Amino acid sequence: MTPETETAVADVLRKLTVVFTDFEQRLEATPLIRKLTRGRFELADYHAFLINLRQQVKDGALWMSRAASNIGEDHLELRSTLMRHAVTEHRDFRLLEADFVAAGGDLHDIRSAPKNIGSEALSAWMFHQASQPDPFGLLGAMFVIEGLGSIKAAPWGRLVKERLNLPDEAVRFLLYHGENDAEHMEEFREMLAMVLPDEVIAERIVTTARVTARLYALQIEEVTA
Repeated sequence: MTPETETAVADVLRKLTVVFTDFEQRLEATPLIRKLTRGRFELADYHAFLINLRQQVKDGALWMSRAASNIGEDHLELRSTLMRHAVTEHRDFRLLEADFVAAGGDLHDIRSAPKNIGSEALSAWMFHQASQPDPFGLLGAMFVIEGLGSIKAAPWGRLVKERLNLPDEAVRFLLYHGENDAEHMEEFREMLAMVLPDEVIAERIVTTARVTARLYALQIEEVTA
């Protein structure tokens, strides 16, 4: 990595960290997360959380695959990296479903539930961005979503398990992502280096992160038991 690239990557990471800090604050203020952190979380809340999260998790591998297919031959390594991510994560929603059943839920309920308003908006945004030529801005979305997994998923999973006295089999999705998304974030710097330095791309990455964070927070705001 050249000094110029290192500087550009560091600058983008600083801006993304600001976006993520604001995102965390928004999440902590949502009714669902407030109930979890203040000890008022109930089983129905956990069921609602998993139901509303399922489609976004399922969509993740799909928009990564679409994004990879729209990356030109000048960035084949980035295309390969996104394809590997998509393969790694394309079955994650099944793990989430298994947690739902282990927590007393009915599989039909989680598979037939419609998206909430925030989920609809987030899904439309992600697929629209993934359909653009060289959709490098989605690196910002990955920073937000996988950062959430690496920082919040495991603590949330432990809180859910403690509050609801659930077995390990009912919180595997959250605990798994708390461990594995941290590894994904190690790759993130390398992916940024594949497309930077470029001021236009850098701005697109940060803007995409900001919009994704707002829509993700809206998805959680809309979760009601």
